[in-house]
Amino acid sequence: MDTSTAREALQQAVDNIEGGYEFLLAYAAQGLATDQGNANSEQLRTYLKRLDDGMAGLEAAVRAVIAGREDEAAFGDFLAVLARDAAAARAALKVVTSRPGISSQLIDNLNASTHVRSLLTDLFLIDEAVKTID
Repeated sequence: MDTSTAREALQQAVDNIEGGYEFLLAYAAQGLATDQGNANSEQLRTYLKRLDDGMAGLEAAVRAVIAGREDEAAFGDFLAVLARDAAAARAALKVVTSRPGISSQLIDNLNASTHVRSLLTDLFLIDEAVKTID
C-alpha cells in the first residue's frame, strides 16, 4: 500500500471512530428508552457499524503508514497497546449492538467505558504522532 492510500485508510478509521463517538454523545443526551420505533434507530446502528469498522481497521492503518520507516520500531509497543484497547472497546461495542433496543443510558455507559476512553486517547496520540511522518 502506498503512503497516500495508507494515510487515507488511517484518516477513514479516525473519522469513523471520532464521528461515531460524537454521534453517541448526542444520542446519549436524548434520554431514549430504546432506539426501536424512532427515527434515530437506523442512524444509530449505522454509526455503531462505522465505529466498529474504524476500530477494526485502526491498527492495520497505522502499521501501513509507518511501514518501512526508520522509526517504525518506536511504534511497536504502542501498536500492541492500540490493538488491545481496540479489541476491548470492540468487545463492549458488541454487547451494545447485540441488544434489540438500545437506550440512551446504554450508550452513555458505553461512552463512559474505560475501554472506549482508552482507545480514544490512543487515537489522539497516534493521530498526532503520524502527522509528523512525511
